[in-house]
Amino acid sequence: MKTRSRSTQESSAHKSLSHISHSNSNSNSNSKPRKKNKNKKQAQHKSPLKVKDDPHKPKKPPTAFFFYLEDFRKTFQQENPTVKSMRQIGKSCGDKWKTLSFEEKVAYYDIATEKRAEFERAMAEYVKRKENGELSDESEDEL
Repeated sequence: MKTRSRSTQESSAHKSLSHISHSNSNSNSNSKPRKKNKNKKQAQHKSPLKVKDDPHKPKKPPTAFFFYLEDFRKTFQQENPTVKSMRQIGKSCGDKWKTLSFEEKVAYYDIATEKRAEFERAMAEYVKRKENGELSDESEDEL
């Protein structure tokens, strides 16, 4: 990680050497130094090979907020039929979620806990089947 003092030292060293012409350089000595391409830097962080998701692997369950969002969306659309924007619905839901008391949220946390337990059981079954070889690449192609 660069610090401010180090970057200023490097830039001052670059300025002091900028007047020196390189014999192998095709550019003008008056041209500005190139800036690094941000998109290129971001592309380096991405994995070059995308691994396919296993279709047999169970999906993670939604959080308590998403169970609340499901119920809230139904009532909100009945009360506000002109609002079609998911962004507006989500924003209203988030504001309402923040004002709910813990007792009101408990019902949704209970649902989320049950779904999480089901997911853990399904995941344990998936891992067991994967280790036994019941889920192979050939069976994935059949689906």
